[in-house]
Amino acid sequence: MQQYDVKDLRLAEGGRRRIEWAEREMPVLRLIRERFEKERPLQGVRISACLHVTTETANLMNTLHLGGAEVVLTASNPLSTQDDVAACLVSQYEIPTFAIKGEDNVTYYKHIRAALEHKPQVTMDDGADLVSTLHKEYRDLLPQVMGGTEETTTGVIRLRAMAKDGALAFPVIAVNDAMTKHFFDNRYGTGQSTIDGIVRATNVLLAGKNFVIAGYGWCGRGLAMRARGMGSNVIVTEVDPLPALEAVMDGFRVMPMDEAVEIGDIFVTVTGDINVIDRHHFENMKDGAIVANSGHFNVEINIPALEQMAVEKRLVRPFVDQYELPDGRRLNILGEGRLINLASAEGHPASVMDMSFANQALGLEYLVKNYATLERKVYSVPHEIDIEIARLKLAGMNVKIDTLTSEQIAYLSSWEEGT
Repeated sequence: MQQYDVKDLRLAEGGRRRIEWAEREMPVLRLIRERFEKERPLQGVRISACLHVTTETANLMNTLHLGGAEVVLTASNPLSTQDDVAACLVSQYEIPTFAIKGEDNVTYYKHIRAALEHKPQVTMDDGADLVSTLHKEYRDLLPQVMGGTEETTTGVIRLRAMAKDGALAFPVIAVNDAMTKHFFDNRYGTGQSTIDGIVRATNVLLAGKNFVIAGYGWCGRGLAMRARGMGSNVIVTEVDPLPALEAVMDGFRVMPMDEAVEIGDIFVTVTGDINVIDRHHFENMKDGAIVANSGHFNVEINIPALEQMAVEKRLVRPFVDQYELPDGRRLNILGEGRLINLASAEGHPASVMDMSFANQALGLEYLVKNYATLERKVYSVPHEIDIEIARLKLAGMNVKIDTLTSEQIAYLSSWEEGT
């Protein structure tokens, strides 16, 4: 098997310094790594991971490696790789890595196939591209796979669809469903890092802008919170009545996208669905509108339709493609429609990814211990793991909480006492 494919190994030292900086904000993963290094619960387990190649991911890979695993890493998005981190993983952490920022689609899947040549017993995925390629092209490897973990909402949707069709060949732990993941990673991580990506790419002032958010799941909630905090007038579009009602009760304007496009200045999609912003939306957008995506795949914005509509396309800033329409209006697409928080910024803060990757590590340990008793379907992270991660995070933040007395425990477990 090919050992690695990264941009430049000479970048490794800079990557090491940034990985160590991130590690200081990841106390939960650090505690897990210390235990893994002593107990080696993953001894000899071959893991192929398809994740965003960032400083936080590097700390997860090192945790698994020190726990005894044989790890190979490939990128889960062509624009999310931090090249200095990829170089450090190869040259200083001795973890085979296949990732180059800006790689084309052919190279992206070449790297995924290189990771699968590792003949994994466990998969770690961020969007399910690794698992879907494994099922389509490497079916001879499926019998040896114990199971996998999945990081994202988009990936969990795809895997549940596979399980419903009877196509999923092994159990998968939905890390995304853990409370310590989606409450914090999706809400606080996506909220802050998406704003960071938009501002880095454009340097526009958010105060006073009409900021349109498509989708009010945990990512949309976090983004709305942060955009309002920056002084934007937040507008939410939804297809589900429940989150739409919640957005109204949270104080945001809610309307169809057909109406929002006429007044919006900045648009961000966080739905996990296709063509949320479509041709007819572009036809009615204001001149100068900024359009970005923070969902996993770049299909949420119908860029091919915009390409057909435009008379000219030009790169006006790094990560800002400007499309001029026949009537002279100019629309700006950020980061090629890919995850803007990773395309033009650095993704979620390490403190948030600490909990997400703690779920990955402990979920994987649980899978290796219990895979023989699991069915071929998608499982949530066990509640006791979620609670332990929350406990460790609070301890790392020097926050103490109360504990129930024996009297209180007895009261809560009894039906006999009342008023």
